[in-house]
Amino acid sequence: MNESIKANPNMGRGQISIDNVVKIYDPDGAAVMAVDHCSLEIAAGEICMIVGPSGCGKTTLLNAIAGFHSINSGSITMDGQMLCGPGKPQATPGSDRIVVFQNGALFPWKNVLDNMMFGPVMAGKMGIKEIKEKAFSMMADAGLSGTENNFPGELSSGVRRRVEIVRALMNDPSVLLLDEPYRALDSLTKSVMHEALLDIYYKNKVTIFFITHDLQEALFLGNKVAIMTSRPCKPKKVLTVDIPYPRSYRVVTDQRFRDLMEETSELVHEEAKKSFAAGEREG
Repeated sequence: MNESIKANPNMGRGQISIDNVVKIYDPDGAAVMAVDHCSLEIAAGEICMIVGPSGCGKTTLLNAIAGFHSINSGSITMDGQMLCGPGKPQATPGSDRIVVFQNGALFPWKNVLDNMMFGPVMAGKMGIKEIKEKAFSMMADAGLSGTENNFPGELSSGVRRRVEIVRALMNDPSVLLLDEPYRALDSLTKSVMHEALLDIYYKNKVTIFFITHDLQEALFLGNKVAIMTSRPCKPKKVLTVDIPYPRSYRVVTDQRFRDLMEETSELVHEEAKKSFAAGEREG
């Protein structure tokens, strides 16, 4: 692997600009503010990890980028084009922003190959032969050769997660939106999946917006880590992870990694205590 591999703001598509975004649920009733004047810049081809207390508004922000939720004010742009903002409170969902959810979304009645081909077939932009060739090529790159005839229920949870991510990339998105995709995996499987995701990233250079509660996961994968406040959500601090790619799990024992873990842990713990205290008062 080339030691010079790293995120490059000029490498292509997927630059995201979140500018003073506010999201209030039920503004005429309970008026729960989920996101409060949140601003965050994500470079094209960057892995941006989002961490913060449970229920702080991280997934709300992801859903606004995807076009699943509206915003009340502010704007979100991608590659200089407004997704949502003044006059357009909700982004239009599109294949340029693909979401991989916690619980998975593979079609259980389709084998791996048919799952892989589904999006491009529905889009109708390529012929079946070309789509199949692309699917086999991407599966080979991701270490999934030989699984094409398996059904999701026949695969391990880690392999299913890898299939879902490659299936998302079959649509050539500019941004991959990941909402705790490895939450249910054990720590050993997670470590293997992290290295597999980075291998996929090196080959595709897609921008990744990745929500997690796992701080080691955040620092191992990310170019930057946005530590969010307790609800309402906005960045408390954005840390640059100045550890070069490619990365192996040997980096977790390095002093720089340990220093970043300590700083991140302290910041997240501060917000978790605030969230817990607020929950006690409301309860």
